[in-house]
Amino acid sequence: MLETEIAVIGGGVIGTSIAYYLAKEGKKVALLERDHLASETSGACDGNIFLQTKRPGIGLDLAMKSARMFEGLEEELGYRIEYKKNGGMVIIEEEGQFEVMEKFVQAQRQSGLDVEILGNEAARKVEPALAEHIAGATWSRSDGNVNPMFLTFAFGLAAKRLGAKICTGAEVISIKTESGRIRSIVTKQSEVKTKVVINAAGSYAPLIGAMVGVNIPIKPRRGQLVVTEPCPKFITSALSDAKYVLVKLAPHLVKSGDDDASRLGVGLALEQTATGNVIIGGTREFVGYDKRTTIEGVTAMVRHTSRMMPRLRQLCVIRAFSGLRPYTPDGLPIIDSLDNPEGFVIAAGHEGDGIALAPMTGKIVAKLVTEGKLSSEMKAFALSRFEKDTA
Repeated sequence: MLETEIAVIGGGVIGTSIAYYLAKEGKKVALLERDHLASETSGACDGNIFLQTKRPGIGLDLAMKSARMFEGLEEELGYRIEYKKNGGMVIIEEEGQFEVMEKFVQAQRQSGLDVEILGNEAARKVEPALAEHIAGATWSRSDGNVNPMFLTFAFGLAAKRLGAKICTGAEVISIKTESGRIRSIVTKQSEVKTKVVINAAGSYAPLIGAMVGVNIPIKPRRGQLVVTEPCPKFITSALSDAKYVLVKLAPHLVKSGDDDASRLGVGLALEQTATGNVIIGGTREFVGYDKRTTIEGVTAMVRHTSRMMPRLRQLCVIRAFSGLRPYTPDGLPIIDSLDNPEGFVIAAGHEGDGIALAPMTGKIVAKLVTEGKLSSEMKAFALSRFEKDTA
């Protein structure tokens, strides 16, 4: 039987970040992953680190703090993560969306974000490959990119270097409690004795919660992406579109219909990797735990993206992949320590922001475990916020 002070369930970017920051605090920690590191969402997503897609408030504040951590993270971890602070752009395709985005940018600037709104000519000066018809874009120098798998492995290896145990192939099948307290975790390999369990299982967090009778309102939302053949660099920044933002802010301005793009929740997520491949995304589909890619999804994404960046039509798609995004009803993650059972901590529900928020999430959870409670500003992430909604 393995004995540890703290057990982290989930070997994605959130779980490995938490393991690293706990190990850095000198805690005895074991990370349990049923497959291998980055085998789920963290290995099936883009690497965009977007700030300007976040609502002003606690979500944007957390993202800005996390973004600052990225600047020295590669040196701190001692492993390559391919981080680049190369800016980001949210493309405004239609004039009707411009006014709403102007107000959104104004609110973000008041929150301290370096972001501005550009007209057609200025936007195409930053990204010359953009289509002539676009209305404009928002632009932030604070956005960037990172390699999600490199980041996940860097956190995991750095945690291991500091004494953490990384247990892969360790699928959790039950969690034992005694007198309302965590006692141990049973995996297919063995039993792990621990007083603290951190549920960082992403889209699978509700299944872990159910093992101790805790209802966690996270749903898996499939995100399909495609990868093109490598080509010379022609995309300089991380790209999204106003539809991604407006679907939350002003849904009436987003065209809906029976077309595949609307039905599959297609929004723009675009980046060109260090190797020259272009990653195109993505869909937002509630299809349970089905991770298959579909012809409809790939076709809708390519059509949507190439409309705004016609040069993509010259490239061949070489593969498609998908991952599950852990969705919460209000778009914010759940970060909380529970009293029943005592010792059960949740750190999941980041949806498409897991990569961007990973450093700060790891730091927050490490502090939560060592101090035993959330700070007043972090209570916006508590599980109890959903209980109030359903009361």
